[in-house]
Amino acid sequence: MSLEERVTELESRLAFQDDAIEAMNDVLVTQQRVVERLQLQMAALLKRQEEMVGQFESFEEEAPPPHY
Repeated sequence: MSLEERVTELESRLAFQDDAIEAMNDVLVTQQRVVERLQLQMAALLKRQEEMVGQFESFEEEAPPPHY
């Protein structure tokens, strides 16, 4: 294999690696956005759950009706 062929082969491999890295970076950025959105949704759900638990606790603390 001549030096020119070896350089051409290396350049070709480098181009494929650059494409692969760019594609993986795009996927990683997309996944990071999804994770951030899921974290926000999870925080909102936890907040709603805490509010709901607070509402149910206030019902439990009320005195029983007079017919007991």
